[in-house]
Amino acid sequence: MDLQNEKCVMIIDEHLPLGLIANTAAILGITIGKKIPDVVGADVTDKTGYEHLGIIEFPVPILKGDAKTIKAIREKLYTPEFSELTVVDFTDLAQGCNVYDEFIEKMRIVSETELNYFGIAVCGAKKKVNKLTGSMPLLR
Repeated sequence: MDLQNEKCVMIIDEHLPLGLIANTAAILGITIGKKIPDVVGADVTDKTGYEHLGIIEFPVPILKGDAKTIKAIREKLYTPEFSELTVVDFTDLAQGCNVYDEFIEKMRIVSETELNYFGIAVCGAKKKVNKLTGSMPLLR
């Protein structure tokens, strides 16, 4: 992976409560780390000799959006133009499930148009990611 020409962003609904914003970011980050493990750097050792697990090798800006904006970007990500990007989404349906089997079963019977996105992570070619998200402000 050419880290110089790659970019990863998260877009999270700024209207969510702080706990859900944090939970959404954590879930998106864990899934990106699993899906694209080569973006995680080597473990490091501090001066005292303690080891710290590697972290992602480049910044991941967290951008703010609202439900409508996130939904529109998610829909664009289904098109051929953006098909090579890695996308992780987190929805109200997923957040409402207590066990993963429940999530699997509920997703089988719901249409994508019925999903409400709390956040998405988008990783891939910097130009493509910027085309989708370049004008979005940071979540602060």
